[in-house]
Amino acid sequence: MLTVSCLAIALVVAAMAALYSALPAIAAETGVTQQQLTWVVDGYTLALACLVLPAGALGDRLGRRVVLIVGLAVFALASAVPLVVDGAFWLIGSRAVAGVGAAFVMPSTLSLLTAGFPEERRGQAVGVWAGVAGSGGALGIIGSGLLLQWFSWQSIFVAMTVVGAVLLAAGCTVRESLEAERPPLDPWGSVTVALSVGLVVVAAMEAPARGWTDPIVLGALAGGLLAAAVFVLVELRVAHPLLDVRLFRDRGFGSGTVSLAVQFLVSFGLFLLIVQYLQLILGYSPLGSSLALGPMIVPLVVVSLFAPRLAERFGLRAVSLIGLALVGIGLLALARLDMSSGYAHVLWSLCVMSTGMGLCTAPATAAIVAGTPVEKHGVAAAVNDAAREIGAALGIAIAGSVLAAGYAHHIAPALPRLPEAARGPVSDSLAAALEVAERAGPQAEPLAAFAKTAFLEGFQQAGTALGWLTLGAAVLIAAWAPGALRSSQPSVLDSPPDL
Repeated sequence: MLTVSCLAIALVVAAMAALYSALPAIAAETGVTQQQLTWVVDGYTLALACLVLPAGALGDRLGRRVVLIVGLAVFALASAVPLVVDGAFWLIGSRAVAGVGAAFVMPSTLSLLTAGFPEERRGQAVGVWAGVAGSGGALGIIGSGLLLQWFSWQSIFVAMTVVGAVLLAAGCTVRESLEAERPPLDPWGSVTVALSVGLVVVAAMEAPARGWTDPIVLGALAGGLLAAAVFVLVELRVAHPLLDVRLFRDRGFGSGTVSLAVQFLVSFGLFLLIVQYLQLILGYSPLGSSLALGPMIVPLVVVSLFAPRLAERFGLRAVSLIGLALVGIGLLALARLDMSSGYAHVLWSLCVMSTGMGLCTAPATAAIVAGTPVEKHGVAAAVNDAAREIGAALGIAIAGSVLAAGYAHHIAPALPRLPEAARGPVSDSLAAALEVAERAGPQAEPLAAFAKTAFLEGFQQAGTALGWLTLGAAVLIAAWAPGALRSSQPSVLDSPPDL
């Protein structure tokens, strides 16, 4: 059960970041723009974030193993679509459908563990799961880099299809788990929460390019906030809510949820930025850029193993404040990268950030589960996953859109001096601009240098925004979080001393 759950969560989280190493190749071969690249990545995450809560509730009612198997089947089939057809529409669409499958997989993995493991071993299982989930993005980037060393970007979709099919078969061997009472579903709650998440993420994606006063951005943001308000009202009134919003009265549950959202927001926003920096600015190969991120996994996993004990001893407030502060410091350091920066600057910044992630990820997950009744652990798992995916979707949207807007603004002065046929690709992305520069003759070096400078402007703006957002969130979450994890239910952190 632990093996299948951890491999499944690793797969769907890795799939969120697996295409990062391939983005320059996808842009060069298919002609998709920098903004469309953001949608290729975020289409998956957006569908996952919108549906993970309803999928978690469905698993409680119909069976977590059944929902896991269905989700893996949808994920594998959708991942195979780009092997048959390509183009921006098919890439974005297939990724969105794969995100639907992933939405069924994610909450099932954690709820199978919390329901299937005895209390004395549950904390250990959750710690392992949290460490794997936290490092899944980096694992996806490393795996895709290895594939791109010898194969095309389509090989990433082959790998996701094959691994999804293998895990589907393995999932059939896991014992079924479901809620005993099996209450009816909450259709209105499911619709309103999906609308709320989707519209807010769309607003965040379009705002940097269109401006916050654009009617589309304002309309999407207002619609998302209105849907969120309706969701809260519905959940307070129905007999069997999708998510009992009263759970947020528990300070551990509420602050842990927000903490996870912030952690995934900044980490996946960073992945979108740093992989392109390593490949397009420092000139790393896809494999080289992937391996360059590998060392950050070590402090994240190691610290995650004993972070729950630190939370028990010093309280969720302390580990959240210190962990998120380290993440913010690492991001601000990364935002200072330029064309003269070496890998040493990248490495120490990433290690500072991943240490902070390891310190606050597992305690936040444990606080969410500890603040939820045992029979509702499927909902707790869905909340945990929803926080991660909403955060990841917003992080990709914010980082990608700020990067695209910054690049477009700073590359604009060079466009009038280019041939008409070259203006579109150069304005689309740095990868396309470098492709044009290779064929530009005497103008190649000045054009490449100018395009790289424009990219760095957007990169630094996006990294700075993520860093300050994290530091602000650290202060707010620390003020909200309890000094120690408390729950009316037995803590998921309880385990024998020898463990």
